[in-house]
Amino acid sequence: MTDTSETSGAYAPSEAAPGRRLRWNKVPEVTAYFWIIKVLCTTVGETAADLLNEKLGLGLTGVSLLMSALLAVVLVVQFRTKAYRPGVYWLAVALISVVGTLISDNLTDNLGVPLEASTATFAVALAVVFVVWHRRERTLSIHSIDTTPREVYYWLAVLFTFALGTAAGDLVAEKMALGYWVSAVLFALAIAAVAVAHFALGLNAVFSFWIAYILTRPLGASIGDYLSQPTGDGGLGMGTVITSVIFLAVILGLVIHLSVTRRDVEESAPLTPQEG
Repeated sequence: MTDTSETSGAYAPSEAAPGRRLRWNKVPEVTAYFWIIKVLCTTVGETAADLLNEKLGLGLTGVSLLMSALLAVVLVVQFRTKAYRPGVYWLAVALISVVGTLISDNLTDNLGVPLEASTATFAVALAVVFVVWHRRERTLSIHSIDTTPREVYYWLAVLFTFALGTAAGDLVAEKMALGYWVSAVLFALAIAAVAVAHFALGLNAVFSFWIAYILTRPLGASIGDYLSQPTGDGGLGMGTVITSVIFLAVILGLVIHLSVTRRDVEESAPLTPQEG
């Protein structure tokens, strides 16, 4: 699914009018690469969060603080870049996937918040971000993440989609006792239904994109849990180390490919004299 309901404003530098400078979109074009890496990052977010919690001995709170600090550093770099850079962008997504997982886990494991309550809370928080974003910027399209305020709203939305997806995925897989594999199939079918609604029935592209973006989180988490968890718990028993390393290696290979080929680079509209 591509977010095309609003003009992407793709211009080559030579197409900009004299005296007008281009402003560049800070996120990738939505292609098959985008969705593949997104699902891989959500899987790593689930398994890496479990791995770090197990191996570092810092406890859930300590790991959460450490990963949040790393995310803050990477986001500073991301905000200071002038255009989309695959390595920086996808590192931020991978880290925010881990942090979103840890936020949800802290509420459930440390504070005893029921999954139903945390799922509802994150859904409301995400809705608030979208409402404020749209009222201030008049768009939720990721084709126009080309100003600092829009980038702030974008990353807040991404964070809450990961936290919401984690809580919702745990609610379905564990609370409802459907198991990891069945949960993955259900979320995959839900994403397919959104795709059909968009391409065949004309569902708004921006709305379709964000619904699919939310659903990829529990899909990736269910896949990660299925691969890494012990066979007695309904998984394949690969462990968090092997699962995380495999998926990180695939992500790295795809990001290097995109950095070289620039197949997911999209330009934004040229600034008007008033915007400049």
